[in-house]
Amino acid sequence: MSGAGAPDLAVDARGMRVAIIAGSWHEEIMSSLIDGARDSLAAAGAAHEVFRVAGAFELPLAAQTALAEAPDGGGFDAAVCLGVIIRGGTPHFEYVCAAVTDGLTRAQLDAGRPVGFGVLTTDTEQQALDRSGRPGAPESKGREAAEAALHLAVAQRAIRGGR
Repeated sequence: MSGAGAPDLAVDARGMRVAIIAGSWHEEIMSSLIDGARDSLAAAGAAHEVFRVAGAFELPLAAQTALAEAPDGGGFDAAVCLGVIIRGGTPHFEYVCAAVTDGLTRAQLDAGRPVGFGVLTTDTEQQALDRSGRPGAPESKGREAAEAALHLAVAQRAIRGGR
């Protein structure tokens, strides 16, 4: 598994608001990804809300919306985006993976706020199950995506001098 050598990204995120944005395909896998993200955010003290979208392709716009400054100065401090894209027999996989990755990168850079990338791009359903965080799974990409987003949000605050 690719989780070998993963860093400890646990942080104190009290006072932060995080949007968990999740696709709707492959519900068994998705529910485990969401649970992993929720557990990680709760352990760090971050408040969070879950928003569901149709699929992975819709994640970038939802992240951009969640991270946008609201008229009252609001907006989420970070977004954790979760999706499942399993390779099929057509080039659709490559197009969707590229669009989602590029879109989430753009949303993060445009907003200047972290996006945790928890989009599984696998060859088989079993590979996705193994990364889902369900009982017995060796990895939890939902947890890892939430940890990465919080870690970056805390690092940004430090870089900006605590602002």
